[in-house]
Amino acid sequence: MDQLTTQFGLMLIGAEVMLALMGLVITIVTPSGDQWSKRFFVRFFMVLVAYVACVAVDELTYRLPAAAHVIRQVWYLETLLPPIPVIMLAVYLVHCCRLSPRGNPLLIAVIALWVTLFAVMFVTPISVCFDYVLPQGYFVRGPFYPLLMAIYTALPFIVLAGVVHWRHRLSARRYHAFLVSLIPITASAIIHYFADMLVLFGFALCICTFAMYYLILIDQNERDTRQQREIAHQRASITVLQMRPHFIYNTMMSIYYLCRQDPETAQQVTLDFTRYLRQNFSAIASEEPIPFAEELEHARAYLAVEQAQFEDGLFVHYDTPHTDFLLPPLTLQPIVENAVKHGMDPDAGPLHVVIQTRRTTAGSEVAVENDGADFQPVAAGDEPHIALENIRQRLQLMCDGSLEIAPREGAGTVVRVTIP
Repeated sequence: MDQLTTQFGLMLIGAEVMLALMGLVITIVTPSGDQWSKRFFVRFFMVLVAYVACVAVDELTYRLPAAAHVIRQVWYLETLLPPIPVIMLAVYLVHCCRLSPRGNPLLIAVIALWVTLFAVMFVTPISVCFDYVLPQGYFVRGPFYPLLMAIYTALPFIVLAGVVHWRHRLSARRYHAFLVSLIPITASAIIHYFADMLVLFGFALCICTFAMYYLILIDQNERDTRQQREIAHQRASITVLQMRPHFIYNTMMSIYYLCRQDPETAQQVTLDFTRYLRQNFSAIASEEPIPFAEELEHARAYLAVEQAQFEDGLFVHYDTPHTDFLLPPLTLQPIVENAVKHGMDPDAGPLHVVIQTRRTTAGSEVAVENDGADFQPVAAGDEPHIALENIRQRLQLMCDGSLEIAPREGAGTVVRVTIP
C-alpha cells in the first residue's frame, strides 16, 4: 500500500512539474504588452517548480532514518513555499483591480500571516509544540499544530474574500479564473486541517496552474483587443481629421452671406459649427466609452449647421427619453452625417431625419432613420461601408454592442445601434 501511495505521489509530482515548466515556457514565449504581468507569471511558475522539487525530495526520502535531517530541512521549505503563490495571487488581484499596493489591507493581512508562519517555523527546531520528526523519519503533529494549519487556511481564504469583495473591478473571466485557482487551495487547506491529505493540495495546485494558463490567455486576448481598439479609434480619428472639405466650405460661405443678411443666424451657425468642431476633437482624445448625451450634443451641432444650409430641405426630430448609457465616441454623429449625406436628394422633397433612443430588454437602443433615397446595400470598399463598419467594430470591441442597417418602411434607411 505504501509503495502504491508513493508511486501515485510521484506521478502527481511529475504532472505538477510538467504543468509548471509548461507554464514557464508559455509565459516566456507568449508576446505580451504588459511586462509586469509577464514578470509575474514567470516568477509564479518558478515558485511552483521550486515547491514541487521540494515535494519530490520529500517523497523520495520519506521514512528513511538516515535522511531525517534532510527531511526536516525540506519540510521547512515545503511549509514556507506554498503560501507564496497565494500571496502572489493577492498581489496580482490588486494589480488587476488597479488598486494601490501601498497600504492595501489585503496585502498587509497576507504578508502579516506569512511573517507569522516564518516565525513559527523559526521556533519549530527548538520546540515540539507544532510538529517534529522522529528518528525513523515519521512526521508527528504537535499540540499547537492546528494553529499552524489555521494560518495556512486563513491565507487563501482572505485572498478569496478579496476576490469576491472586488469582483466589480474584475472582468467576468478574470473573476472566474481567480475563483478556480483559490477555491481548491482553500478547500484542501481546510481538509488538511483535520487530516493529512497533501495529495489534495497537489490536485489543487494542478487546477491553480490551469487557471494561470487561462489568466495568461486573458492577458493576451485583452492585449489584442486593446490593439484592435486603438486601430479602430485611429481610423475614426483620421475620419474626423479628414472632414468633408465641401461641408466646411459650404458652412463658411453660409456664415459669410448670413453675416449681412441675418447676423443673428450667422452668430448661431458659427456657435453650432464651433461646438461641432470642439466635439470632433474631444472625441479624438477619448479612447473610452462616453455618455450618450455628449454624442447627442455632437449630432445636434452638426445637424444645426446642415439645417442652416438646407433651410427647409432638412427637418430633424428628436425622440430621446433614454440617455443614461455609454457608447464609443464618434458613433452617433457619423451615422447622422451618413443619413444626411446619402439621404438628401435636391430633386426630391425635404429630408426628414429621426433620432430615437429607448431602453429594451437587450439594453439601450439608438435608431437613426431618414426618408430619403431607397435603401441600397453598400458595396465593400465604398466610403459609407468603411465608416459604418468602423463604427460596428468599435461598438463590438468597446461595449459588446452591435449595429444593423435596414430599409425603412416606405422609403429610406434605418440604422439601429444596440448596447447591452
